[in-house]
Amino acid sequence: MKVCIIPARGGSKRIPGKNLKTFIGKPIIAYAIDVAIKSGLFDRIIVSTDSEDIAGVAKEHGAEVPFLRPADIANDHATTLDVIKHAIEWLQENDTRPLGSVCCLYATVPFTRVRDLEEGLALLEKEQTQYTFAATRFSFPIQRSIRMNGEGNVEMFWPEHFSTRSQDLETAYHDAGMFYWGRPDAFLSGKPIFAPHSKAVQIPHFRVQDIDEPDDWIRAEMLYQILEQRGEL
Repeated sequence: MKVCIIPARGGSKRIPGKNLKTFIGKPIIAYAIDVAIKSGLFDRIIVSTDSEDIAGVAKEHGAEVPFLRPADIANDHATTLDVIKHAIEWLQENDTRPLGSVCCLYATVPFTRVRDLEEGLALLEKEQTQYTFAATRFSFPIQRSIRMNGEGNVEMFWPEHFSTRSQDLETAYHDAGMFYWGRPDAFLSGKPIFAPHSKAVQIPHFRVQDIDEPDDWIRAEMLYQILEQRGEL
């Protein structure tokens, strides 16, 4: 049995009501549910939430909400691994079918495509792989990055690369914040995701946008409309 788990708590502070906020005509969580359904990869699509309102909207769009998330993993300090571990343990206690691959799909990332999920699953099924996740390259070489000290003065993290040509620097990547495929035992044992036992699905930089602040939301809506017009979604 393959399961999609969509974490969606009700207490977002920076963008109040984030998981239910309308994104180009429908609640943003509906995009995650839709892509999970369209993929045809999952036997169950479960939203893990502490909110009755989110639960209701999730069910309207085709997801299951078989439990409400306990308060101790519905606060600012709960991690994604805490939420996925809880859902896996619930499934092991309440579903008699053997649990295979698990996908944590974030609720507020409308840029995830079916092809991304398919590629993640294909990579996971390779021998010794414990997790797969979406990653994208940094738009600027991190080796040329700078910081500001307590006096506001600038210094380089790696001053030895001041004169290094950007094309001679190794490409660096970061988590695109879309999804994590994993083996149940890896989630349950708390294995780190960013480790040699993981593989990454490379997402083009133009299709990655964190939505953490109100101005991120505006940019994401504009980007989504452009990508949709270009057939990139």
